[in-house]
Amino acid sequence: MVAYDRIGSSYVATRRPDPRIATQVHAALSAMRTVVDVGAGAGSYEPAQTIAAVEPSTVMIAQRPPGSAPCVRAVAEALPLRDKCVDAAMAILTVHHWSDIAAGIGELRRVARRRIVILTWDQAVIQNFWLLREYLPEAGRINDALYVPVDQLVDLLAGADVQTVPVPHDCTDGFGAAYWRRPEAYLDPTVRAGISMLAFADDSALADGLTRLAADLRSGAWRARHVDLLEQEQFDAGYRLLISDPG
Repeated sequence: MVAYDRIGSSYVATRRPDPRIATQVHAALSAMRTVVDVGAGAGSYEPAQTIAAVEPSTVMIAQRPPGSAPCVRAVAEALPLRDKCVDAAMAILTVHHWSDIAAGIGELRRVARRRIVILTWDQAVIQNFWLLREYLPEAGRINDALYVPVDQLVDLLAGADVQTVPVPHDCTDGFGAAYWRRPEAYLDPTVRAGISMLAFADDSALADGLTRLAADLRSGAWRARHVDLLEQEQFDAGYRLLISDPG
């Protein structure tokens, strides 16, 4: 079963594109006249010039909003598209779900004439995120198992500019570290269902950590330990935008 056929039914409830992250993604694609979104999910961050999307999960395809680019059910490793058929290919928080990274990146390079844009994360940074370090190490292990090294992606792309993607304190897209200043959100099962490293974990493996987090929020212990975060407007949790013009 495709992963998001199982865990993606409430995806759009918590994974609404953040406009500040969208601005950064769209800036990387602004000079591109035609774009294909690979691993498109419900269509987050697709710019207006998106002409096609590719997504393996029927559950996710069904959540694409009216007016979205047409979407075909297929996988990144075998795109049903002609060579060099679009100016750019984008892949947003998806490469960690691909079964063959080299094949998937090869397909992006095959169909894109000018540019490839990938949003992913740097595990060396996110592994120190307080949620994983202090409360949910099992989720951290899942994240580590899913992780595709940024250096590997850069090599497969034959070079890329790597940009930091800061996470706003009120980020509307509920990915893994989106709630870095709103810890109570991680106690919500609907929030957790939209985050791979939490949705893939057994509830029993998270129970103790979530109980401790709830207790620390009630007592004020979390706030006392992380008072520095409460003064920040944005946070580098390790999310990275790769921009490649491999030719």
